[in-house]
Amino acid sequence: MAKAKTKAKPRTKGELGWKEVELGFFITEPGNSVEVRTGDWKSRRPVVDFKKCNKCTLCYFFCPEGCIAKTKDGYFEADLFYCKGCGICATECPKEAITMVEEER
Repeated sequence: MAKAKTKAKPRTKGELGWKEVELGFFITEPGNSVEVRTGDWKSRRPVVDFKKCNKCTLCYFFCPEGCIAKTKDGYFEADLFYCKGCGICATECPKEAITMVEEER
């Protein structure tokens, strides 16, 4: 005999960590996304260990936000103003030079 399926309990706003934001926070017109601190959405941020980094550029090419840029020293670092903390850069780094750490609030 098959088990009866149970409905999942609906979640409340508090359980999801819901945060009310002002209307002005949204991207409402073409080109105004550069004015929005999309990096404020992240819960984790990338930290680069420059001793391990071999400047391969994979983090730069795999970043879906295009927020990783070359530093004066030739290393690559995320602009935390736009980084959403997805962790793709850390996953793709062949030297494991990038680790994701919890964002401090």
